[in-house]
Amino acid sequence: MKTTFINHEQLCEITKRYPTPFHLYDERGIRENARKLKQAFSWNKGFKEYFAVKATPNPYILKILKEEGCGVDCSSYTELMLSEAVGFNSEQIMFSSNVTPKEDFVKARSMDAIINLDDITHIDFLDKVAGIPEIISCRYNPGGDFTIGNHIMDTPGEAKYGFTYAQLVEGFKELKDRGVKKFGLHAFLASNTVADEYYPALAGVLFETAVRLKRETGIEISFINLSGGVGIPYKPDEKATDIIKVGDGVKRAYEDILIAEGMKDVAIYTELGRFMLGPYGCLVATVLHKKSIYKEYIGLDACATNLMRPAMYGAYHHITVMGKEDAPYNHKYDVTGGLCENNDKFAIDRMLPEIEIGDLVVIHDTGAHGFAMGYNYNGKLRSAEILLRQDGSTEMIRRAETPEDYFATLDFTAC
Repeated sequence: MKTTFINHEQLCEITKRYPTPFHLYDERGIRENARKLKQAFSWNKGFKEYFAVKATPNPYILKILKEEGCGVDCSSYTELMLSEAVGFNSEQIMFSSNVTPKEDFVKARSMDAIINLDDITHIDFLDKVAGIPEIISCRYNPGGDFTIGNHIMDTPGEAKYGFTYAQLVEGFKELKDRGVKKFGLHAFLASNTVADEYYPALAGVLFETAVRLKRETGIEISFINLSGGVGIPYKPDEKATDIIKVGDGVKRAYEDILIAEGMKDVAIYTELGRFMLGPYGCLVATVLHKKSIYKEYIGLDACATNLMRPAMYGAYHHITVMGKEDAPYNHKYDVTGGLCENNDKFAIDRMLPEIEIGDLVVIHDTGAHGFAMGYNYNGKLRSAEILLRQDGSTEMIRRAETPEDYFATLDFTAC
């Protein structure tokens, strides 16, 4: 079974200070994981993790990661603003966007961020609105299916992102003519995979592409961004990614492909979100109601506006009924929220201990793409975010929304 990073007694004390629902983050786990990632790639002197801000856009979280030596990957104007406020600057920021507005490119250039272009037409657009920097990266889409062995991991040919190889050749030549001196290569070919082979396989694709580009254009790639896609074990029986083994696999590909070509100084970057934060956050909720009709329902004070992944994707999130970890899992429930939507369910036909009104429930693995995907349907208000410090103390790092927040953008005087 999955275990929580906080026990029932501790959580009861926390809920005396902060009403549920709220997202809770584990500072110790976040720091230890960041250090383990850094260890896995310590063989590469230029290695840097650019945390995907979209996964958990909170300045307290970003500050922790900054202290651990991470940069940030931003995809919008406001993510750039947030990163700037925390103190990230210049080459600590990767700006990876698509269908990019003028204002976003202008902001990224003003911060001297590394821009990761998504489309060949963006070369002219960027030059026109903000100018071409001396350092730039391009996102590669090889098309077709991305496979490991005989297993299809994902279908890049169906994705809206990136350059074709022919466009990379053309684009890099054009960028060199416009003054670029340092080039990067990026690709994202699969999402949320716990297979240890994923990153080494992706690295092989990018390393071989870098070699081809060098031979065909004369351009040396300075850094290769393996992007995200390394997943976490949402289900109890899933095996976690062994990041040390992953780092070793990427190293072997680096030696076999890049060093063999004389490209021994290429920096390796990652931009992980889910792997960095997912297991170190949870959604804490209280049981409000029990309903017995054709099925047994447990109604929480949280709903899909606090965690939309189960409703949107049918994603599995493990549930622990706090204080009943050792009780028999002999009751079948649908665990629901209070939205006027029948897909507002955190679990369907889930075997759990017998649940009573007032029980505290922890929904696991919400540290990434949990709070960040929240919304206000049905007039529901986004929850607070709480940080569990290493010394066991807690700090509110985002307050819960109020009705005043919800109505703040409306002008009733015009009605």
